[in-house]
Amino acid sequence: MLRGQRLLGKPGRSQGTRLMERRWVMEAANGCKDGLDFNPMKEYMVLNASQRIAIAVLCTSLALLSALENLAVLYLILSSHRLRRKPSYLFISSLAVADFLASVIFACNFVNFHVFHGVDSKAVFLLKIGSVTITFTASVGSLLLTAIDRYLCLCYPPTYKALLTRGRALATLGIMWVLSAFVSYLPLMGWTCCPSPCSELFPLIPNDYLLGWLLFIAFLFFGIIYTYGHVLWKAHQHVASLAEHQDRQVPGMARMRLDVRLAKTLGVVLAVLFICWFPVLALMVYSLTATLSDQVKKVFAFCSLLCLVNSMVNPIIYALRSGEIRSSAHRCLAHWRKHLRRRGLEGSKEVPRSSVTETEADVKITPWPDSRGLYCSDC
Repeated sequence: MLRGQRLLGKPGRSQGTRLMERRWVMEAANGCKDGLDFNPMKEYMVLNASQRIAIAVLCTSLALLSALENLAVLYLILSSHRLRRKPSYLFISSLAVADFLASVIFACNFVNFHVFHGVDSKAVFLLKIGSVTITFTASVGSLLLTAIDRYLCLCYPPTYKALLTRGRALATLGIMWVLSAFVSYLPLMGWTCCPSPCSELFPLIPNDYLLGWLLFIAFLFFGIIYTYGHVLWKAHQHVASLAEHQDRQVPGMARMRLDVRLAKTLGVVLAVLFICWFPVLALMVYSLTATLSDQVKKVFAFCSLLCLVNSMVNPIIYALRSGEIRSSAHRCLAHWRKHLRRRGLEGSKEVPRSSVTETEADVKITPWPDSRGLYCSDC
Protein backbone atom coordinates (compact mmCIF):
# COMPACT_ATOMS: atom_id res chain seq x y z
CA MET A 1 0.00 0.00 0.00
CA LEU A 2 2.78 2.37 0.94
CA ARG A 3 4.63 1.48 -2.25
CA GLY A 4 1.52 2.27 -4.24
CA GLN A 5 1.21 5.66 -2.52
CA ARG A 6 4.80 6.49 -3.40
CA LEU A 7 4.14 5.61 -7.02
CA LEU A 8 1.16 7.96 -7.03
CA GLY A 9 3.09 10.84 -5.52
CA LYS A 10 3.82 13.93 -7.56
CA PRO A 11 7.54 13.34 -8.15
CA GLY A 12 7.04 9.94 -9.84
CA ARG A 13 3.52 10.05 -11.17
CA SER A 14 4.12 11.54 -14.58
CA GLN A 15 7.08 9.27 -15.31
CA GLY A 16 5.30 6.18 -14.03
CA THR A 17 2.20 7.01 -16.02
CA ARG A 18 4.22 7.52 -19.17
CA LEU A 19 5.99 4.21 -18.72
CA MET A 20 2.68 2.40 -18.14
CA GLU A 21 1.15 4.04 -21.20
CA ARG A 22 4.21 3.22 -23.31
CA ARG A 23 4.17 -0.41 -22.13
CA TRP A 24 0.46 -0.65 -22.93
CA VAL A 25 1.07 0.74 -26.42
CA MET A 26 3.96 -1.67 -27.02
CA GLU A 27 1.82 -4.59 -25.91
CA ALA A 28 -0.98 -3.41 -28.14
CA ALA A 29 1.40 -3.06 -31.06
CA ASN A 30 2.55 -6.63 -30.52
CA GLY A 31 -1.00 -7.95 -30.17
CA CYS A 32 -0.73 -8.86 -26.49
CA LYS A 33 -3.98 -7.16 -25.46
CA ASP A 34 -7.14 -9.16 -25.69
CA GLY A 35 -9.49 -8.06 -28.42
CA LEU A 36 -6.87 -6.11 -30.38
CA ASP A 37 -6.04 -7.10 -33.91
CA PHE A 38 -2.55 -6.98 -35.34
CA ASN A 39 -2.22 -3.29 -36.14
CA PRO A 40 0.33 -1.22 -38.11
CA MET A 41 2.62 -1.07 -35.04
CA LYS A 42 3.23 2.65 -35.29
CA GLU A 43 5.49 2.54 -32.25
CA TYR A 44 8.07 0.89 -34.51
CA MET A 45 7.40 3.06 -37.56
CA VAL A 46 9.20 6.20 -36.45
CA LEU A 47 10.60 7.66 -39.66
CA ASN A 48 9.26 10.91 -41.09
CA ALA A 49 8.64 11.53 -44.79
CA SER A 50 12.16 12.70 -45.71
CA GLN A 51 13.75 9.88 -43.72
CA ARG A 52 11.53 7.32 -45.44
CA ILE A 53 12.67 8.61 -48.83
CA ALA A 54 16.32 8.42 -47.75
CA ILE A 55 15.84 4.87 -46.45
CA ALA A 56 14.09 3.81 -49.67
CA VAL A 57 16.84 5.23 -51.91
CA LEU A 58 19.76 3.96 -49.83
CA CYS A 59 18.29 0.54 -49.14
CA THR A 60 17.28 -0.07 -52.75
CA SER A 61 20.61 1.10 -54.16
CA LEU A 62 22.73 -0.91 -51.73
CA ALA A 63 20.57 -4.01 -52.12
CA LEU A 64 20.66 -3.87 -55.92
CA LEU A 65 24.43 -3.45 -56.03
CA SER A 66 24.97 -6.18 -53.44
CA ALA A 67 22.65 -8.60 -55.24
CA LEU A 68 24.40 -8.04 -58.59
CA GLU A 69 27.86 -8.50 -57.06
CA ASN A 70 26.94 -11.73 -55.30
CA LEU A 71 25.18 -13.09 -58.38
CA ALA A 72 28.33 -12.37 -60.40
CA VAL A 73 30.46 -14.23 -57.83
CA LEU A 74 28.12 -17.22 -57.89
CA TYR A 75 28.15 -17.32 -61.68
CA LEU A 76 31.96 -17.13 -61.86
CA ILE A 77 32.38 -19.97 -59.36
CA LEU A 78 29.65 -22.23 -60.70
CA SER A 79 30.77 -21.74 -64.31
CA SER A 80 34.24 -23.08 -63.45
CA HIS A 81 34.36 -26.83 -62.92
CA ARG A 82 37.63 -26.53 -61.01
CA LEU A 83 36.48 -23.77 -58.65
CA ARG A 84 33.16 -25.26 -57.69
CA ARG A 85 34.86 -28.43 -56.50
CA LYS A 86 37.26 -26.66 -54.13
CA PRO A 87 36.15 -26.43 -50.45
CA SER A 88 37.36 -22.83 -50.22
CA TYR A 89 35.04 -21.74 -53.01
CA LEU A 90 32.14 -23.74 -51.59
CA PHE A 91 32.37 -21.52 -48.52
CA ILE A 92 32.62 -18.42 -50.72
CA SER A 93 29.56 -19.63 -52.67
CA SER A 94 27.64 -20.07 -49.41
CA LEU A 95 28.60 -16.55 -48.39
CA ALA A 96 27.45 -15.20 -51.77
CA VAL A 97 24.11 -17.05 -51.51
CA ALA A 98 23.51 -15.74 -47.99
CA ASP A 99 24.43 -12.17 -48.94
CA PHE A 100 22.30 -12.27 -52.09
CA LEU A 101 19.27 -13.49 -50.14
CA ALA A 102 19.98 -10.97 -47.37
CA SER A 103 20.05 -8.14 -49.90
CA VAL A 104 16.76 -9.10 -51.53
CA ILE A 105 14.77 -10.21 -48.47
CA PHE A 106 16.02 -7.49 -46.13
CA ALA A 107 15.50 -4.68 -48.64
CA CYS A 108 11.97 -5.76 -49.59
CA ASN A 109 10.79 -6.20 -46.02
CA PHE A 110 12.63 -3.20 -44.59
CA VAL A 111 11.26 -0.81 -47.20
CA ASN A 112 7.79 -2.32 -46.99
CA PHE A 113 7.72 -1.87 -43.20
CA HIS A 114 9.43 1.49 -42.70
CA VAL A 115 8.53 3.25 -45.95
CA PHE A 116 5.13 1.86 -46.96
CA HIS A 117 4.03 0.83 -43.43
CA GLY A 118 2.99 -2.59 -44.70
CA VAL A 119 0.82 -4.69 -42.38
CA ASP A 120 0.90 -8.51 -42.26
CA SER A 121 -0.60 -11.20 -40.09
CA LYS A 122 1.50 -12.33 -37.15
CA ALA A 123 2.57 -15.55 -38.88
CA VAL A 124 3.59 -13.77 -42.08
CA PHE A 125 5.44 -11.07 -40.18
CA LEU A 126 7.36 -13.63 -38.11
CA LEU A 127 8.15 -15.58 -41.30
CA LYS A 128 9.56 -12.42 -42.86
CA ILE A 129 11.67 -11.40 -39.87
CA GLY A 130 12.88 -15.00 -39.52
CA SER A 131 13.91 -15.02 -43.19
CA VAL A 132 15.88 -11.82 -42.72
CA THR A 133 17.52 -13.27 -39.61
CA ILE A 134 18.54 -16.53 -41.28
CA THR A 135 20.24 -14.76 -44.20
CA PHE A 136 22.41 -12.55 -42.00
CA THR A 137 23.09 -15.39 -39.54
CA ALA A 138 24.14 -17.69 -42.40
CA SER A 139 26.32 -14.89 -43.79
CA VAL A 140 28.21 -14.59 -40.51
CA GLY A 141 28.36 -18.40 -40.25
CA SER A 142 29.87 -18.57 -43.74
CA LEU A 143 32.45 -15.96 -42.72
CA LEU A 144 33.43 -18.16 -39.78
CA LEU A 145 33.79 -21.25 -41.99
CA THR A 146 35.87 -19.24 -44.45
CA ALA A 147 38.11 -18.09 -41.60
CA ILE A 148 38.56 -21.68 -40.40
CA ASP A 149 39.34 -22.75 -43.97
CA ARG A 150 42.05 -20.06 -44.22
CA TYR A 151 43.45 -21.12 -40.86
CA LEU A 152 43.75 -24.76 -41.89
CA CYS A 153 45.22 -23.86 -45.27
CA LEU A 154 47.94 -21.60 -43.85
CA CYS A 155 48.79 -23.49 -40.67
CA TYR A 156 48.54 -27.07 -41.96
CA PRO A 157 49.41 -26.88 -45.68
CA PRO A 158 50.69 -30.46 -46.06
CA THR A 159 47.52 -32.04 -44.68
CA TYR A 160 45.00 -29.37 -45.73
CA LYS A 161 43.47 -31.36 -48.57
CA ALA A 162 43.08 -34.43 -46.39
CA LEU A 163 41.60 -32.43 -43.50
CA LEU A 164 39.04 -30.51 -45.52
CA THR A 165 37.57 -32.58 -48.33
CA ARG A 166 34.68 -31.46 -50.53
CA GLY A 167 32.31 -33.83 -48.72
CA ARG A 168 33.27 -32.48 -45.30
CA ALA A 169 32.88 -28.92 -46.54
CA LEU A 170 29.36 -29.62 -47.84
CA ALA A 171 28.40 -31.38 -44.59
CA THR A 172 29.69 -28.44 -42.55
CA LEU A 173 27.76 -25.98 -44.70
CA GLY A 174 24.60 -28.06 -44.35
CA ILE A 175 24.91 -28.09 -40.55
CA MET A 176 25.54 -24.34 -40.49
CA TRP A 177 22.46 -23.53 -42.62
CA VAL A 178 20.19 -25.87 -40.63
CA LEU A 179 21.38 -24.39 -37.33
CA SER A 180 20.90 -20.85 -38.68
CA ALA A 181 17.37 -21.71 -39.80
CA PHE A 182 16.50 -23.26 -36.44
CA VAL A 183 17.77 -20.27 -34.47
CA SER A 184 16.13 -17.75 -36.80
CA TYR A 185 12.66 -19.32 -36.94
CA LEU A 186 12.23 -19.87 -33.20
CA PRO A 187 9.82 -16.90 -32.95
CA LEU A 188 7.72 -18.41 -35.76
CA MET A 189 7.64 -21.67 -33.80
CA GLY A 190 6.04 -19.86 -30.88
CA TRP A 191 8.77 -17.98 -29.01
CA THR A 192 7.05 -14.58 -29.16
CA CYS A 193 6.93 -11.74 -26.67
CA CYS A 194 3.46 -12.39 -25.25
CA PRO A 195 3.52 -12.36 -22.26
CA SER A 196 7.31 -11.86 -22.18
CA PRO A 197 8.69 -8.30 -22.44
CA CYS A 198 8.70 -7.18 -26.07
CA SER A 199 11.76 -5.89 -27.85
CA GLU A 200 12.05 -2.14 -28.28
CA LEU A 201 13.36 -2.66 -31.82
CA PHE A 202 11.51 -5.65 -33.30
CA PRO A 203 7.74 -6.24 -33.12
CA LEU A 204 6.64 -9.57 -31.63
CA ILE A 205 10.24 -10.47 -30.69
CA PRO A 206 10.86 -11.07 -26.97
CA ASN A 207 13.91 -9.64 -25.25
CA ASP A 208 15.05 -13.06 -24.06
CA TYR A 209 15.11 -14.38 -27.64
CA LEU A 210 17.00 -11.28 -28.80
CA LEU A 211 19.53 -11.84 -26.02
CA GLY A 212 19.95 -15.48 -27.07
CA TRP A 213 20.48 -14.52 -30.71
CA LEU A 214 23.01 -11.85 -29.71
CA LEU A 215 24.97 -14.42 -27.71
CA PHE A 216 24.92 -16.80 -30.69
CA ILE A 217 26.16 -14.08 -33.07
CA ALA A 218 28.77 -12.99 -30.53
CA PHE A 219 30.07 -16.58 -30.45
CA LEU A 220 30.38 -16.59 -34.27
CA PHE A 221 32.19 -13.24 -34.28
CA PHE A 222 34.51 -14.37 -31.50
CA GLY A 223 35.39 -17.41 -33.61
CA ILE A 224 36.12 -15.21 -36.63
CA ILE A 225 38.26 -12.77 -34.67
CA TYR A 226 40.14 -15.52 -32.83
CA THR A 227 40.84 -17.46 -36.01
CA TYR A 228 42.01 -14.44 -37.99
CA GLY A 229 43.97 -13.21 -34.98
CA HIS A 230 45.88 -16.49 -34.97
CA VAL A 231 46.52 -16.14 -38.70
CA LEU A 232 47.78 -12.57 -38.18
CA TRP A 233 50.09 -13.79 -35.42
CA LYS A 234 51.48 -16.41 -37.80
CA ALA A 235 51.93 -13.72 -40.45
CA HIS A 236 53.85 -11.62 -37.92
CA GLN A 237 56.21 -14.53 -37.33
CA HIS A 238 56.76 -14.80 -41.05
CA VAL A 239 57.56 -11.08 -41.26
CA ALA A 240 60.28 -11.56 -38.66
CA SER A 241 61.65 -14.52 -40.60
CA LEU A 242 61.55 -12.49 -43.81
CA ALA A 243 63.61 -9.73 -42.19
CA GLU A 244 66.17 -12.33 -41.07
CA HIS A 245 66.68 -13.72 -44.55
CA GLN A 246 66.19 -10.60 -46.64
CA ASP A 247 69.66 -10.89 -48.15
CA ARG A 248 69.37 -14.46 -49.37
CA GLN A 249 66.83 -16.69 -51.05
CA VAL A 250 65.34 -19.38 -48.84
CA PRO A 251 62.56 -21.92 -49.37
CA GLY A 252 59.18 -20.53 -48.45
CA MET A 253 59.99 -16.90 -49.25
CA ALA A 254 57.03 -16.67 -51.60
CA ARG A 255 54.77 -17.96 -48.85
CA MET A 256 56.17 -15.45 -46.36
CA ARG A 257 55.53 -12.59 -48.76
CA LEU A 258 52.02 -13.92 -49.27
CA ASP A 259 51.41 -13.93 -45.52
CA VAL A 260 52.50 -10.29 -45.28
CA ARG A 261 49.87 -9.38 -47.85
CA LEU A 262 47.45 -11.67 -46.05
CA ALA A 263 47.93 -9.72 -42.82
CA LYS A 264 46.88 -6.52 -44.58
CA THR A 265 43.85 -8.23 -46.11
CA LEU A 266 42.75 -9.68 -42.78
CA GLY A 267 43.10 -6.27 -41.18
CA VAL A 268 40.63 -4.97 -43.75
CA VAL A 269 38.32 -7.93 -43.07
CA LEU A 270 38.20 -7.28 -39.32
CA ALA A 271 37.78 -3.52 -39.81
CA VAL A 272 34.82 -4.06 -42.15
CA LEU A 273 33.19 -6.50 -39.73
CA PHE A 274 33.56 -4.03 -36.86
CA ILE A 275 32.27 -1.01 -38.80
CA CYS A 276 29.29 -2.82 -40.31
CA TRP A 277 28.11 -4.85 -37.33
CA PHE A 278 29.14 -3.12 -34.11
CA PRO A 279 26.65 -0.18 -34.27
CA VAL A 280 23.66 -2.50 -34.85
CA LEU A 281 24.68 -5.04 -32.22
CA ALA A 282 25.49 -2.32 -29.68
CA LEU A 283 22.02 -0.78 -30.10
CA MET A 284 20.40 -4.20 -29.76
CA VAL A 285 22.23 -4.76 -26.49
CA TYR A 286 21.28 -1.27 -25.29
CA SER A 287 17.62 -1.94 -26.11
CA LEU A 288 17.63 -4.85 -23.65
CA THR A 289 18.42 -2.56 -20.74
CA ALA A 290 16.62 0.70 -21.52
CA THR A 291 13.51 2.21 -23.06
CA LEU A 292 14.45 3.65 -26.43
CA SER A 293 13.37 7.02 -27.70
CA ASP A 294 12.16 7.51 -31.26
CA GLN A 295 15.47 9.18 -32.12
CA VAL A 296 17.42 6.08 -31.11
CA LYS A 297 15.06 3.92 -33.14
CA LYS A 298 15.67 6.15 -36.16
CA VAL A 299 19.43 5.77 -35.67
CA PHE A 300 18.97 1.99 -35.52
CA ALA A 301 16.99 2.01 -38.76
CA PHE A 302 19.82 3.77 -40.60
CA CYS A 303 22.53 1.69 -38.90
CA SER A 304 20.74 -1.44 -40.11
CA LEU A 305 21.76 -0.46 -43.63
CA LEU A 306 25.36 -1.13 -42.63
CA CYS A 307 24.51 -4.84 -42.73
CA LEU A 308 23.70 -4.35 -46.41
CA VAL A 309 27.04 -2.60 -46.84
CA ASN A 310 28.70 -5.68 -45.37
CA SER A 311 26.90 -7.92 -47.87
CA MET A 312 28.04 -5.57 -50.63
CA VAL A 313 31.69 -5.52 -49.53
CA ASN A 314 32.03 -9.27 -48.87
CA PRO A 315 32.25 -10.23 -52.59
CA ILE A 316 35.09 -7.74 -53.05
CA ILE A 317 37.08 -8.92 -50.03
CA TYR A 318 36.53 -12.66 -50.27
CA ALA A 319 35.93 -13.32 -53.95
CA LEU A 320 37.02 -10.63 -56.40
CA ARG A 321 40.46 -10.38 -54.78
CA SER A 322 41.07 -14.01 -55.72
CA GLY A 323 43.21 -14.47 -58.81
CA GLU A 324 41.36 -17.67 -59.73
CA ILE A 325 37.99 -15.91 -59.75
CA ARG A 326 39.45 -13.04 -61.78
CA SER A 327 40.86 -15.60 -64.18
CA SER A 328 37.38 -17.12 -64.46
CA ALA A 329 36.00 -13.63 -65.13
CA HIS A 330 38.56 -13.10 -67.92
CA ARG A 331 37.56 -16.38 -69.53
CA CYS A 332 33.87 -15.51 -69.31
CA LEU A 333 34.44 -12.07 -70.80
CA ALA A 334 36.53 -13.56 -73.59
CA HIS A 335 33.80 -16.12 -74.29
CA TRP A 336 31.11 -13.44 -74.43
CA ARG A 337 33.28 -11.20 -76.63
CA LYS A 338 33.88 -14.08 -79.02
CA HIS A 339 30.14 -14.81 -79.06
CA LEU A 340 29.35 -11.16 -79.81
CA ARG A 341 31.89 -11.06 -82.61
CA ARG A 342 30.29 -14.13 -84.14
CA ARG A 343 26.94 -12.38 -84.14
CA GLY A 344 28.47 -9.36 -85.80
CA LEU A 345 27.68 -6.98 -82.95
CA GLU A 346 31.25 -5.69 -82.81
CA GLY A 347 31.47 -5.16 -86.56
CA SER A 348 34.54 -5.96 -88.57
CA LYS A 349 36.90 -3.95 -86.40
CA GLU A 350 40.10 -5.67 -85.43
CA VAL A 351 40.12 -6.25 -81.69
CA PRO A 352 43.39 -5.66 -79.79
CA ARG A 353 45.17 -8.42 -78.01
CA SER A 354 42.64 -10.94 -76.70
CA SER A 355 42.23 -11.31 -72.95
CA VAL A 356 42.24 -15.08 -73.51
CA THR A 357 45.92 -15.01 -74.39
CA GLU A 358 46.70 -12.82 -71.37
CA THR A 359 44.76 -15.09 -69.06
CA GLU A 360 46.35 -18.23 -70.41
CA ALA A 361 49.78 -16.68 -70.07
CA ASP A 362 49.07 -15.63 -66.50
CA VAL A 363 47.80 -19.06 -65.60
CA LYS A 364 50.89 -20.76 -67.08
CA ILE A 365 53.52 -18.38 -65.77
CA THR A 366 52.32 -17.34 -62.30
CA PRO A 367 50.46 -19.22 -59.55
CA TRP A 368 48.68 -15.96 -58.54
CA PRO A 369 50.76 -15.30 -55.44
CA ASP A 370 50.20 -11.54 -55.57
CA SER A 371 46.46 -11.51 -56.03
CA ARG A 372 45.07 -14.45 -54.18
CA GLY A 373 44.14 -12.27 -51.20
CA LEU A 374 42.84 -14.75 -48.64
CA TYR A 375 44.03 -17.78 -50.63
CA CYS A 376 47.25 -19.70 -50.46
CA SER A 377 48.88 -21.87 -53.07
CA ASP A 378 48.03 -25.16 -51.34
CA CYS A 379 44.27 -24.55 -51.24
